[in-house]
Amino acid sequence: MASDLEAKAKEAFVEDHFELAVELLSQAIDIEPTRAELYADRAQANIKLSNFTEAVVDANKAIELNPSLSKAYMRKGMACMKLEEYQTAKAALEVGASLAPGESRYAKLIKECDKLIAEESYDTPIQKTTTQEESANEVQPENVLPEQPPVAVKPNEVVVTVFAKGIPRENVTIDFGEQILSVSINVPGEDPYVFQPRLFGKIIPSRCRYEVLSTKIEIRLVKADPIHWTSLEFTRATVPQMVVAPSATGINRPTYPSSKPTRVDWDKLEAQVKKEEKEEKLDGDAALNKFFREIYQDADEDTRRAMRKSFVESNGTVLSTNWKEVGSKKVEGSPPDGMELKKWEY
Repeated sequence: MASDLEAKAKEAFVEDHFELAVELLSQAIDIEPTRAELYADRAQANIKLSNFTEAVVDANKAIELNPSLSKAYMRKGMACMKLEEYQTAKAALEVGASLAPGESRYAKLIKECDKLIAEESYDTPIQKTTTQEESANEVQPENVLPEQPPVAVKPNEVVVTVFAKGIPRENVTIDFGEQILSVSINVPGEDPYVFQPRLFGKIIPSRCRYEVLSTKIEIRLVKADPIHWTSLEFTRATVPQMVVAPSATGINRPTYPSSKPTRVDWDKLEAQVKKEEKEEKLDGDAALNKFFREIYQDADEDTRRAMRKSFVESNGTVLSTNWKEVGSKKVEGSPPDGMELKKWEY
């Protein structure tokens, strides 16, 4: 059964139906969860879908199940390059190259990694350090395994806590990348808990560590750069802020970009504007125009069609809301008493 799903997934991949390929491979994995090739193939499909974090997790699982599977290292390297984790990508590609010496793509990708690593090192500005940084409050959630574990931010590290009682260490798999944290916990009798964010900033994988305690799993991420993490996960809107040591000569004044921008409640502002428009008191033509606008805004489509047709055809002298009356004939102009309707020639 799993082999049939695998064959269908390969057909879907060839036809560029990558989402279907991921779905079919996931079904095959449910049947044969220890086949490394299935995870490696799903990693490739996830790369095509730009699901790079998921691709790294799949590749890591394939490597765990079969450390000699060269294509798993290839997929991990490619996904990590897309995530700008060039050191991790290079390390994976070098292992893959040793397992498949005849594959020329490894040398090409490793060379590209070296170039990107050099550019990244050249562009890295001089960092300033700090002696203190406000820590985020660590709050224990109600659920045993929350989707977003509590986080404590310290000057040089970030502590992630997953509250889980009595989990054996062999049931916990944690992998560190340059900007990826992958947590997988097999809970007896329940679906596996998986948490795999792309981190706010880069870390030093070799110095990161974790402890499995009786009531929780504590993960310590060592920052690669002394920047202030405003959240655990990376988003396109985040702007890393350098942590500057406090001045010894006086009080620091907030400067851009450390100054907090004023937050605007757009829903509240919109409601306020609508309320002011409704309560606005107008006179003469302005009041009349407002009245007609309100009628048009709340009217059904036939009423709106009648208003548009009558107004245009009568040169602005008639405004009807009865489509049955004006829909089948041309609306003639009807000027006010004492006035004469004239057609202008250009």
